[in-house]
Amino acid sequence: MLIKPDVNKFAKIKVLGLGGGGTNALNSMISQAQIQGVDFVAVNTDQQHLLASVAQTKVQIGDGITKGLGAGADPEIGKRAAEESLERIKEVITGADMAFLTYGAGGGTGTGGGPIIADLAHKMGILTVAVITKPFAFEGTRRMIVADEGIENLRDKVDTLIVIPNQKLLEVVDKNVSLLEAFKLADSVLSQGVQGISDIIVMPGLINVDFADVKTIMTNAGTTLMGVGTSSGENRASTAARSAIASPLLDASIEGARGVLFNITGGPDMTMNEVDEAAKVITAQADPDAQIIFGAAIDEKLIDQVKVTVVATGFDESRRRFAQITTIEEPEQKALTQEEVTPSEDGQIDEDQFDIPTFLRQIR
Repeated sequence: MLIKPDVNKFAKIKVLGLGGGGTNALNSMISQAQIQGVDFVAVNTDQQHLLASVAQTKVQIGDGITKGLGAGADPEIGKRAAEESLERIKEVITGADMAFLTYGAGGGTGTGGGPIIADLAHKMGILTVAVITKPFAFEGTRRMIVADEGIENLRDKVDTLIVIPNQKLLEVVDKNVSLLEAFKLADSVLSQGVQGISDIIVMPGLINVDFADVKTIMTNAGTTLMGVGTSSGENRASTAARSAIASPLLDASIEGARGVLFNITGGPDMTMNEVDEAAKVITAQADPDAQIIFGAAIDEKLIDQVKVTVVATGFDESRRRFAQITTIEEPEQKALTQEEVTPSEDGQIDEDQFDIPTFLRQIR
């Protein structure tokens, strides 16, 4: 008998996209990814951009300060906007077990408002995960300084922090890739990451992993790596595992992680030996004394494919991996179209729209 999971009985997950970049990322996730058990919330000071969001819930913040015209890339305005609308935000996230906050650091709404919202969620007992990007080098030194300051303000207000330099996109895609395609890739990796975590919690498995397991690994975890990899054909399980942990978009490697949660999903033909092979690849990279939580599930839609999702925490902050450059050839998921990047009335495109979170390696 096939039992369809009732997502209302599982942990309640909110994904908050802050500012232009975060809102655009939500649009991509909602339009392209089939994510169960997740509520999407767009939060912005810019009323025009907020109205273009397809999120179920839209929260305009700081309307008394910005009059709906955005934060103007000023984090102080973003901070004041979030403080002004804190009760409105609290109402939206009440009852959530886990909250993802995603935005592009260096702008106004996310950089200034993110720490305020994260602190609120954390104090409410919600498992709070921030997934943010740092600017491209061409965006200038000033924007990078603002981003770094914002990240430091955020660091102690979340359970888990994932920071990805957008500049690394230029290292993992073909040098001739168009700007639009690069940001499509950025959208797709965020979608894969949220789906990877939510599926672990929501979908029942042969070896089950539930929200309590996820919370064990991610509570007060600090800098974290999340990876999703898929593969087919010969050695598909071990290849998918290597793809999940070899994440060139991240500064931290799984090597030496002291907390690891991983889930392996395959079709009905997935063998126990394949599960063992994938597990060996992952555990070999972690700290010998790491706490490891493992799950396995069957998805009949995965024909000749294996998918591995990894969450790794407890890194030595002084250790950084200089990743070997790889080329991501074809993003598996489509993302935000050019038409969805909405110009303002004066014809200018809000630069915050392009701070697209990119926290996972593209599925290969």
